[in-house]
Amino acid sequence: MSEAQAVALSYEDGTRAVELAREAVNSYVINGQREQPGSMREAFYARTGVFVRLESTRGRGSLRGCAGAYDTSEQLGHQIVDSAIAAASGDSCGSEIEPAELSNLNISVFIVENTMLTDNPTRDIELGRHGVAVEGNGKHAWMYPTLPTEHNWSEFEYLDRACRKAGLPHGAWEEDDVFVTLIEGPVFRERKPEGSIERI
Repeated sequence: MSEAQAVALSYEDGTRAVELAREAVNSYVINGQREQPGSMREAFYARTGVFVRLESTRGRGSLRGCAGAYDTSEQLGHQIVDSAIAAASGDSCGSEIEPAELSNLNISVFIVENTMLTDNPTRDIELGRHGVAVEGNGKHAWMYPTLPTEHNWSEFEYLDRACRKAGLPHGAWEEDDVFVTLIEGPVFRERKPEGSIERI
């Protein structure tokens, strides 16, 4: 892995990160406003990437939004807010989060601590631990680290799905002009909507 960036989150930091994401989603959905991070924890001043994921607990459940970036110069606290709002907007999964959905949303936050450009992703990927980003031919996409374990994907399927999301052909991750970056860091999520937080 590459050198760790200037962020190492405690459980308390992760808990606050999820709380901040929820506050941002609620403020955006109910009032149409951007929530300011307020008094930020020390770790939130680090300039590192983050992803925010929103899942519905209604029925069989579904992904309602996911947004973020792994290569950013923004402070983490502001990036959490911006990613949460982007995940709640119609740009993420096709339809904007409605106020009635808020009590049925599970929120998780993936904090970027390390990234590694790999030329042998099937060897280097640790399923359930690494997010993955693919880039090539002017196209790019990333995948959340918990997806392979949630859906029982192999390393090959994980990479192929990332390519498909990017609009690249099946197996494109094996090509020399397609770059694969592994993204590592903790995921903090609500055990149930607005409930206690667990670290994965």
